[in-house]
Amino acid sequence: MAKLHEREHYREAIMKTLYEAIEGNRLLGLTGAQLRENLAIPEEDLAAACTYLAAEGLIQVDWARGNTPSMVTLKHKGIQLMETDEKDSD
Repeated sequence: MAKLHEREHYREAIMKTLYEAIEGNRLLGLTGAQLRENLAIPEEDLAAACTYLAAEGLIQVDWARGNTPSMVTLKHKGIQLMETDEKDSD
């Protein structure tokens, strides 16, 4: 299992990747396989990060067998958070 700083990095990377992928369209998402490949996150760490972000109300996860995310999308709260971060970095 990843250390705390790695877990935080994985969560941030997932949020950023989803935000960039959806381009403001909440109906779009990425498969768990796409996230894992794009971010080079071990499968169990991806599942843990998605579980955490879903519990925070930031993402929606459709789960496949074996605790594997099959589809991941940003929720309204997640989009708002990413837009706020984007404004703050400008």
